[in-house]
Amino acid sequence: MTAADTTSGPQEDQRAVRADLGRARTAVAHAAKRTDDLLAALPAPEHRSPEQRGTALAALNATWALRSAFLDVHTDAVYDELTQGRTRRLRVAELARAAAAAFPGLVPTDEQLTAERALPQAHKEGREVDQGIFFRHVLGSSTAGPHLLDAMLRPTPRALALLPEFRETGRVELPSVRLERTGGVARLTLCREDSLNAEDNQQVDDMETAVDLALLDPAVEVGLVRGGEMTHPRYRGKRVFSAGINLKTLHGGGISLTDFLLRRELGYIHKLVRGVLSDDGATAWRSRTVEKPWVAVVDTFAIGGGCQLLLAFDHVIAAADAYLSLPAAQEGIIPGASNYRLTRSVGPRTSRQIILEGRRIFASEPEARLLVDEVHDQGALDAAVENAVERLQGSSVLANRRMLNLAEESPDAFRAYMAEFALQQSLRLYSPDVIEKVGRFSAASTGSTGSGDAAGSGAKPSGG
Repeated sequence: MTAADTTSGPQEDQRAVRADLGRARTAVAHAAKRTDDLLAALPAPEHRSPEQRGTALAALNATWALRSAFLDVHTDAVYDELTQGRTRRLRVAELARAAAAAFPGLVPTDEQLTAERALPQAHKEGREVDQGIFFRHVLGSSTAGPHLLDAMLRPTPRALALLPEFRETGRVELPSVRLERTGGVARLTLCREDSLNAEDNQQVDDMETAVDLALLDPAVEVGLVRGGEMTHPRYRGKRVFSAGINLKTLHGGGISLTDFLLRRELGYIHKLVRGVLSDDGATAWRSRTVEKPWVAVVDTFAIGGGCQLLLAFDHVIAAADAYLSLPAAQEGIIPGASNYRLTRSVGPRTSRQIILEGRRIFASEPEARLLVDEVHDQGALDAAVENAVERLQGSSVLANRRMLNLAEESPDAFRAYMAEFALQQSLRLYSPDVIEKVGRFSAASTGSTGSGDAAGSGAKPSGG
């Protein structure tokens, strides 16, 4: 029997997780088992008394602190074991799954996550916080973090499987994105018509697939993202860029930390900035990634995640009556990498007004020109789009774009931000104020199909 087997209190647990890796992993497993047993003995979260909630939270906090202490010491050793000395490139979901198998109690298992995701957000234990702790340490490591970023920049298996079809036909239909190549332009049309292009796990998967295809196809010189025409009654026939995170899906427990919140930022949005990691040894000495310039068009609005997305584009065109917003304070979650990228576009004061106070930026006001490159009446948008994609084609654009992005956003600074984001966003997902707010938005949109009050309450759109 090891010392970890006779652990009797928090102080001994803390000493054990700082010991050698073998003893430490056993201590984490035992502590997690004790917490799981305690939670199982209590009523389900929605039926607990205030005292029982306090008991559960105290146990969870103690175990979260123990996991964090373990990773303070052992992150690089854990990552090396999971990736076989960094010879395997595992994406965030794959890495979390491998960690659950190799280090019991460190992060939730697939079975635990499946059980949680079948529940409304308010009825969960908050097991994704374990993942937030894990990814905070992995991304924060100067050894493991860059390796994980590289893994996330690789093309997805789904995209590689579809690439021959796209190269031959110039068209791929995905559930929420339509991809068409005309000339040297890859046109990504967001086509979740009934929900105002609200974002969920499926949309993130589709967007990453489409971005990969556009980057991997040598016939493509520039990418274009635009909202499709909506069927929602309030916006029927109008193009909508995005209403942000699908709050009904979040309320119902269907938004994942790994498959949505982290994959979105480290996957396709980061690929818009950096490109897709190349395996072509003949050209990799010149650039590790295949990059393309990107244009976005906002015909009506870009809310929450839609507005976040614009910050990664090289050129943004908006209709004169469009607007942008990041209503993070209304929903209580962190708006992706906007807190990192927005300040360099509009400055610290305006960033706080937008993120903390919910200020909308209308395309018609002067400050919109800090976020939007061109503003046109609706009838002139199509011509402006074609002019923009033509200007951005050419090898000199790629070289200068690469240097601009490197100067504006160093990989290490981005990685440090995402390390803290992983933890703080996982905590926000289970915060009482967030659960109350998304529940209110969902109730307001009952009988509708969209996200938040963008689609349901008759009020103006609001997505995270």
